[in-house]
Amino acid sequence: MDPFQAIILGLIQGLTEYLPISSTAHLRVVPALVGWPDPGAAYSAVVQLGTLLAVVVYFFRDLVAMAASFFRCLWRRKPFAETEARLAWLIAIGTVPVGVCGLVFQEAIETSLRSLWVVSAALGGLALLLGLAEWRGKRGLDMQQLGWLGGLLIGLAQALALIPGASRSGVTITAGLFVGLKRADAARFSFLLSVPAVAASGLYELSSLARSSPAGVPWLAVALGTAAAAASGYAAIAFLLRFLQKRSTAVFIAYRLLLGGAIATLLGFGVLG
Repeated sequence: MDPFQAIILGLIQGLTEYLPISSTAHLRVVPALVGWPDPGAAYSAVVQLGTLLAVVVYFFRDLVAMAASFFRCLWRRKPFAETEARLAWLIAIGTVPVGVCGLVFQEAIETSLRSLWVVSAALGGLALLLGLAEWRGKRGLDMQQLGWLGGLLIGLAQALALIPGASRSGVTITAGLFVGLKRADAARFSFLLSVPAVAASGLYELSSLARSSPAGVPWLAVALGTAAAAASGYAAIAFLLRFLQKRSTAVFIAYRLLLGGAIATLLGFGVLG
C-alpha cells in the first residue's frame, strides 16, 4: 500500500466508521473496484485509532466528566449515584460482549467473514432492521435516561459489528432506537460506547503488527491513513449528530440497500471476486 492509497482509505474509514453505512464494507469494496490490495482486517483496526482520536476529541468534556464521576462515586461507595457515573458503567458493561466475541471469533472475522457476499448480506440485513427500528422505535428518551437493560441490549448489538458490512454505528444506533432513544442520543451513546472497543482492537492489532514483522509494515502508510481517518471521522461525527436532530436515517437505509444490492450484482457477474 502506497501513501496515496493509505490516505484515500483512511478518509473512507473515517467517514464511514461513524455513519451507519459500514466502514469495513467500503474498505473491502473500494480496493476491489480499483484494483488495490485488500488492506486486511488488521490494517482496518489500526486505522480505527484515527477515528478513536476523533471521538475522544469531539466528546472530550463528556468523557472527562464520566471518568471523574465514575471515580468520585466509587470513592464515596455509591457507584451509581450520578448520571455520568451510571453512563460510564453502561459503557463498560456494554463493551464486554464485543470483547468476548472478538476474541472467540477472531480468525473468522479476519478471514471467511470478509467475503463480499457476507458484506452484501450484512448491508441489506441491517438496513431492514434499521428501517424497522425507525418504524417501531418510540424515540422519547435522552441518553441520560437510558436504563441498564437498554444499555446492555445496545452493548450486545455492538457485537454484531464484528460482521463486516454490519457497521458498528449502524447496529448500536438501531438498538438505541429500539430501546426508545431519540435519534441523536442513540448516535451519541453509540459513539461513546465505541471508545473502549475501538481502543482495544486497534492497540491489539497495532502491537501484533509490530511484533510479527515490523520491518515489513508500511508504517508511513499506516500513519497517514490514521491521520486521514481522524480528520474525516471528526467531520462525520459532527455531521451525523446535526443531521439526526431533524431527520431520520432513511437516506442511510436506502444507501445500504443500494450498496448491498450493487455488490451482490457485481459478484454475480464476476466483476468483483
